Amino acid sequence: MALRPVQVNIKALDHAAVGRFWAEALGWPAHSPGVTTYTGPAGGSVWPEPAGLGIDVVPVPEGKTPAKNRMHLDLATDSAAHQAELVKRLRSLGARPAHVGQGAVPWTVLADPEGNEFCVLEPRESYRDTGPVAAVVVDCADPRALARFWDEATDWSLHEVTGEHAVFRSAEGTGPYLEFLRTPDRKSVPDRVHLDLLPYPGDDKAAEVSRLRALGATDLDLGQGEVPWTCLADPEGNRFCVLGPS
Repeated sequence: MALRPVQVNIKALDHAAVGRFWAEALGWPAHSPGVTTYTGPAGGSVWPEPAGLGIDVVPVPEGKTPAKNRMHLDLATDSAAHQAELVKRLRSLGARPAHVGQGAVPWTVLADPEGNEFCVLEPRESYRDTGPVAAVVVDCADPRALARFWDEATDWSLHEVTGEHAVFRSAEGTGPYLEFLRTPDRKSVPDRVHLDLLPYPGDDKAAEVSRLRALGATDLDLGQGEVPWTCLADPEGNRFCVLGPS
């Protein structure tokens, strides 16, 4: 038994506007199946996405706080010219510069129209075949400990783990990486960006959730009521959801 990451969940006051931003940013179609706006390589919510995780933008009544999100997206580029062009295009779509203490770095830190931070990376050989999203990046205190949890929680392959970072990618070797980076910041506000995981057909969702609890996940009561998904947190408090059958 294992779970597969299928989408990045982003909270927004205006899900349609933020969903359109990310669709145009990544060159993917936007799809509104109900109260959320989804964008992914194949358009509709087709799971799993071998070419890249989709993004589901979900409406919430509260705006983002000034605190930096613990999870963000890194976008890939293939040349310095491409990086500059992409930053210019994203700013024309409503992105704005963001300052998270990065100093002088070769990547550009931006925020989407509601303040969710992301990075436009300089060209890197390791991300040459990921598609527009190079990586989903999670700040953490102990990459080794989280690597143990997420290695058991999902079917993605662990590529590298050190005291500074842990790197995962789908077993097929396609799409973006999932990276846990050691940072000195402590989690202080609810996550506005998180991963959604899905059981494989035939696997029992309740059994998967029980397995995650045994690995160190804890339940989250977010006022969600009776819903087909289960809200959990990993051992460092990073929120994620286990989805039910679509």
